[in-house]
Formats: sequence, structure tokens, C-alpha cells
Amino acid sequence: MASFPPRVNEKEIGKLLLNNMMKVLRGHQNWVYSCAFSPDSSMLCSVGASKAVFLWNMDKYTMIRKLEGHHHDVVACDFSPDGALLATASYDTRVYIWDPYNGDILMEFGHLFPPPTPIFAGGANDRWVRSVSFSHDGLHVASLADDKMVRFWRIDEDYPIQVAPLSNGLCCAFSTDGSVLAAGTHDGSVYFWATPRQVPSLQHLCRLSIRRVMPTQEVQELPIPSKVLEFLSYRI
Repeated sequence: MASFPPRVNEKEIGKLLLNNMMKVLRGHQNWVYSCAFSPDSSMLCSVGASKAVFLWNMDKYTMIRKLEGHHHDVVACDFSPDGALLATASYDTRVYIWDPYNGDILMEFGHLFPPPTPIFAGGANDRWVRSVSFSHDGLHVASLADDKMVRFWRIDEDYPIQVAPLSNGLCCAFSTDGSVLAAGTHDGSVYFWATPRQVPSLQHLCRLSIRRVMPTQEVQELPIPSKVLEFLSYRI
């Protein structure tokens, strides 16, 4: 005779979940739209309303810094596979690529031209950027905007290398090998695209290996030529 599991006690589950909760990070004054861990889990990025981009130290559960630059709500974020770059997407029609170790904006991917001035930071509603994702090769970024387009970018180019149509896009993510991009929409569908493929250069693979273990401050102290420092810091 089959046996059935005991009835679940919702109160006991609630107590269990509360007991498992580790910490609460406080700092946002309004909605938090998205969070992302750095690859080594040492940092967390949280983004939200009122232009908020916060970086947290996950060893101490303290705020590292607030990144200043967006002009509207920030709704998505993602780290590069080596943790040296952070991408954020905002209703200000921009995707910024940051150095999370010093807060510098290294690249800007615009979705409205000319870009809106701060006083009209939201731009046209049909250009709001909804999602951003880093490819696992560390070279490509995908973004979704309300203009019914998916854009594929290279981190060393300020214009999209490929575009594809997509209505009502909400979120996107690359497959583990970076060969496919999945995107979810308002209508309950998930769409897939084969992504731009490129064999990474040996220089880029070396940069990924170095930046996985060295933050920007340590890289800048290396006794190497300035051009190599710029390359390792993603400034060229």
C-alpha cells in the first residue's frame, strides 16, 4: 500500500526559511530590480529605482560603493566571466560597462541617438533598456530594449555588431558556451538566437586568466608597459 508524505505545515516552513536567512543588505530607498554575484562571489551588484547601482562586499556584507552615472532607474546587471567588468542596463536608454573595482565607466552602449540629456533622462519610452547579459567569452554583451530589438555588442566597439527583432522583451541570458541567447517576453514566450561567434585572441584569453585573480588596483601596480596595463584594464 502506497504511503503518502505528511501534510506540509506552512508555519514550520516559514520558521525554517527565517532560520536560514543569513543577512539583509540595506541601502536602496526603493525597488531593487536585479542582483548579480561576481564570478568569485566576493561582490554583489544590486540595481534599482532612482539610478541606484550598489556594490557589496559579500565577506563583510557591507557596501563597497555606489556607482554614479545613470540618469534613470537601473533594471538589470551582469558581471563579465573574469569579474573585471560590470554591465548595467537602465531606462535612460543606456548600457554602461563599469570597472567595479574603482567605479569608472569604461564603455557606453546607447540605444537612442542622440542620447537624451539628463533632464529628459528617460528618453523615448520605446528605447528603455530592459535587460543585459555578458557572454561567457567575455567579449560580447546582449541587450533588450523596448524598441523591439535585441542587440549584440562587442566590448571594444560602441555600436552593435548584430541586431534581431523581438517584441516585448523582458530578460535575456547566454548559454554556458555562449553559442545561444535566450530571451523571455511579455507574451509568455522564450526566443533563441545563435549568437555571433569569434575565436578569442590569445591576448584576450591571457587577460581573462589574469583578471580572474587580480583586481584593477593590483594590475596597475604591475611593472609592465603602459599599453599592456591599459589592455589588462579594458581601457583599449
